[in-house]
Amino acid sequence: MKPDLISNDSQLNSSGKLIHLLGLKGLPKEQIENILNVASRLLDTQGNLKKSKVLDDMSVANLFFEPSTRTRNTFEIAAKRSSAQTINVDLANSATKKNETLMDTMHTLKAMQIDMFVIRHKKNGLPHHIANNIEGIAIINAGDGINAHPTQALLDMLTIQQEKKSFKDLSVAIVGDIRHSRVAHSDIHALRTLGTKDIRLIAPGYLQYNGDVSNGIKLLDNLDEGISGVDVVVTLRLQKERMLAAEIPNEKVYFDHYGITNEKLKLAKPNAIVMHPGPVNRGIEVDTAVADGPQSVILKQVTNGIAIRMAVMEVLAQAL
Repeated sequence: MKPDLISNDSQLNSSGKLIHLLGLKGLPKEQIENILNVASRLLDTQGNLKKSKVLDDMSVANLFFEPSTRTRNTFEIAAKRSSAQTINVDLANSATKKNETLMDTMHTLKAMQIDMFVIRHKKNGLPHHIANNIEGIAIINAGDGINAHPTQALLDMLTIQQEKKSFKDLSVAIVGDIRHSRVAHSDIHALRTLGTKDIRLIAPGYLQYNGDVSNGIKLLDNLDEGISGVDVVVTLRLQKERMLAAEIPNEKVYFDHYGITNEKLKLAKPNAIVMHPGPVNRGIEVDTAVADGPQSVILKQVTNGIAIRMAVMEVLAQAL
């Protein structure tokens, strides 16, 4: 299913409470701001993570149907710091490999008294399908196909808020494989909802965004033009097969045209920040001097990812 055809309507109950986090498209501004506020409360004045008892006596299952290290680990850490029991389901040897249907597996896990499922899957809309076919379980989308990655976008928004305070007058550049990036899609929805009016999407033609370009979105293929005068530069991870499909012959050619170097960064505002969902391909998407430099907030994003995932679980727990 195409990302723009996937509905997130089942995220809210009849009282307007968040019961699942499936995507940020259509999610009310007050819901996003609430999650950001809860996450901010979970960080001390030095940016260090606090601990919470809010998920005491609750259990969270990580269901990662495609490989992940960073996202799965941060969800596990977030659940444990919130005092939840955590279960990493061994999907490589699960019953779904023995011809049990996916929903049978989900209902079996529900019968084990699990309260939240954190789901990553290569199929667009899979977490939405599960949310629509099971009751009493909070579903958190940890990335579905090329559709959405809501917690990554929320941690990006938290980082931008910490650094820039307001979203309204920002210029944000997103650089790389935007068409296939669930991170970019969720970032765009979040930025729009929070009031950002200048969103610049910079990519070669085949990798460019193919969604709605209203409300201040500009599509560009020139990096110099795209990052000129921006406040925030979000770089995206590039997969080699997508680079070849875009007729970019090698990583050096991509880096020459779209890689962020200190020289390129001078075109942005002097206090511009550089972000990346990680892990970074140094020398392809971002030069090492930039990734480790004073304008990089990449490691801050990692810490904020735990705070955001703790906050999402706390908000969802209120409706269980």
